[in-house]
Parts: sequence; C-alpha cells; structure tokens
Amino acid sequence: MTTVIAFVVALGLLIAIHEYGHYRMALACGVKVLRFSIGFGKPLFTWRRPGSPTEFVIGALPLGGYVRMLDEREAPVDAAERHLAFNTQPLRSRAAIVAAGPLANLALAVLLYALVNWWGVQEPEPVLAKPVAGSMAERAGLTGGEWVGRISAGEGVDVEVRSFEDLRWRLTQAALDGEDIVLSLGRPEQGVPRQVRLPLSGLDVKEADATMYQRIGIVAPWSAPEIGQVMADGAASRAGLQPGDIVRQVNGQRISDGQQLRQLIRESVGTEGQPVSQRWEVLRAGQVLTLEVTPMPEQRDGTWVGRVGAYVGAMPAMITVQHGPWEGLARAVDHTWEVSWLTLKMMGRMLIGEASIKNISGPLTIAEYAGKSASMGLTQYVVFLALISVSLGVLNLLPLPVLDGGHLMYYLWEGLTGRAVSDVWLDRLQRGGVAILMALMAVALFNDVARLAG
Repeated sequence: MTTVIAFVVALGLLIAIHEYGHYRMALACGVKVLRFSIGFGKPLFTWRRPGSPTEFVIGALPLGGYVRMLDEREAPVDAAERHLAFNTQPLRSRAAIVAAGPLANLALAVLLYALVNWWGVQEPEPVLAKPVAGSMAERAGLTGGEWVGRISAGEGVDVEVRSFEDLRWRLTQAALDGEDIVLSLGRPEQGVPRQVRLPLSGLDVKEADATMYQRIGIVAPWSAPEIGQVMADGAASRAGLQPGDIVRQVNGQRISDGQQLRQLIRESVGTEGQPVSQRWEVLRAGQVLTLEVTPMPEQRDGTWVGRVGAYVGAMPAMITVQHGPWEGLARAVDHTWEVSWLTLKMMGRMLIGEASIKNISGPLTIAEYAGKSASMGLTQYVVFLALISVSLGVLNLLPLPVLDGGHLMYYLWEGLTGRAVSDVWLDRLQRGGVAILMALMAVALFNDVARLAG
C-alpha cells in the first residue's frame, strides 16, 4: 500500500507541476485555457473557479496530463477571441508556453533539493571501507579507514566532500566522464592531507552499476565487522552466530571492517555453486570464539555468491549534512544541473550504443523506488521526487515529436526559416515520434519486468 500511495502522490505532483507551468505561462501570454487535466480518459472530478474559463479535471488514467488552449487548429474560434488563441501568438510566446512545463519540473527539483539542504540529512561519514581486492583503490594504496576530505577531478574541479554519498556521486560523474581524480585523505585537524590518484580514465565504463564500483574498489563506507540481525534457519544461525558478535578473523585473515567481511562471504562459493566452509574467529562479550560458518550459495545475475542470512556490518558513523539558505540553494541549482547533464549524457550514450538500454526504467521500477524511498523517511522521498522531476523535465525537452522538445524544434525551424513546418511534415513527424515513444515505453516495461523477475 505504501508503494502505491507513494507512486500516485509522486506521479500526481510531478504531472501537476509540469502542466501548471504550461498553464501559468499561457495565462501570462494572454492565451485562453479551456481545460487543465491531470490524467487522461474519463474525468473522475471536474470543477471550475467562478469567473474562470478553465475547466479543471482529474482523469481516470494518471499517466500524464494536458493543458487544452483555445486554438484555431483544433476548433473554430470566434473572431472576437482570435487574439486569445494559442496559434495566433508570436513565436516567442508559443515557445515560452511549451518550454514552461519542463522548466517547471526543473524548478521543482531545485526547490526540493534546496529543502533537503536546508533541513539537513543524515549520511555516512566519508570514511572508506577496505577496498575490493585487486581493485584500482587497492593498487593506489588505500587500505580502509581513510577520511576523504576533498576530491579533485578535471580542470578546476576541487570540492569538499561532506559525506560518503557525496563522494560516491563525484566518483560516478568522474568515471562516466573518463576523468582521473585525486582524493585528499585526512581530517582537517590532522594537518597536511595525503593525496591519492585514481586513474578512472582507464576504466572505460558505459554505465554506473555495481561492476563499476567493484572495479574502482570503493563500494561502501567504513563499518565495524559486527553481526546484526540473524535470520532463523540461515547459515549464520546454524553456525551459532549472534547479534553483536565482532568478527576478528576469517580463515586466519584479519577482518578490518564490514565491507571486507561481506566480500569474503560473497566469494565463499565454489565455481559450480558448491558451499565452502569458513572458520570464523569472533569476539562475544569479551570472549573469543571459533565458529564454523558455511555460507549458502545463491545465484545473482548468473554468478554464484555466498549468503549467511544475517545483517553483516554495523551501521556506519553518520554525519548531518546541512547548508545555509544561499549555499543550500546554490548547491541545489548545481546538483539539478549535474543530474540533468548526466541524464543527457547517458541518453546520448545509449543512442550511439556506448551504454546499455537496460538503464531505461519504466513505471514499475519508479513505483518500486517510490515505495522504498517513502519507507526510509520524508527526506529520502523528497530526494526521490527531485530526481524524477529532473528526469521528467529533461525527457520532455528532448527534440522528439509529441514531446515539448519536439514542438520547440518546430519553433526553431520557424525562427530560422521564417515559415512554420508544413501540415504534411507535422503529420509525418508526429507519427514517427509516437512510434519512437511507444518503442521506448516497450523497452522500459520489458526492463521493469526483467528486473522484477530477476
């Protein structure tokens, strides 16, 4: 139920903001708006404000919305109202009305990110776990436990790292851009920081997935190698592990943090999925115990991994990331731009085959993440709304017929040539746009089902 409510609220809010952008700009340009609809199909609720010509509607199918304006191309217009019709407006007014929807979504994202920055959010401290064995981070000399204070990437990019999530975002950007980065290690009070260079330009990654972070070697913040909740009938329960146990060694190898322990558990499986026993040394209530633990094999994405049926690793140390009014707003603008640009780059890479179309998500995935973020609290749900609002704004600005960006493309042609696109070409382009959009929706739905089935 939480998932359904969170999804409906998110979809309704983002569609309403998008259409409200069109609506307000139309009124500002002197265009008569006949209907403002959230959703398609049979109207469930309709109302009209006194003295307003606009009918407000909530439709039965909430996967979109529209603003219907007075327009000679759709129906005859009385001569006395011709100046109120959309098609009679100057080019700049028509372009502004069309662009206002996507821009309203981007403005909403800025506001939501700013609210999160002003409220403050609890995030893991930027302390590194032990790097993945054989990874770039391990080769660079990282051992785990380092505090990352700053990160440098590209020309003139030198920013403070406030949390592990901040570090992860910067790593993602640099890896997808193929830029090397320099990590400045050490807390401010520890004097001159040690610098470590990660040559991310050599990764040649096409998408930000778990494999990319494994190759970099930075996958989680530092956490104590402590056992949390133990599931009944799991491998941990059968071995005698209890919540609060601190794991000191596995097969004689010293364990420094939760990430290292999770990695050893995952790797404790034979090539054909055979279970492999491990000898654990744990500290419990001041006593050292030796236990035989046999992680159970489980297949994930075609690879066998081990699972013990317990929460492995204590909660990482948290820090409150909060910004003042102007800094919070500035960071919100910057982050909205960064997410928008990253979205465009990923779309471009998918178009030329440099990134997988598996990155395209549909309504089922969005609904799943809406529910997950809502269950984690208001702040995470607001961040989710901001991310989806950016995606909606960017998607609608693409030069694809039937989308707002397609109409802006027509207006660009009109501005350059002095004449509008012919009705024949409009019909052809609209048909092609619908076909492309339907294909994208089919791919998104297929990806959704594949993820759920997997």
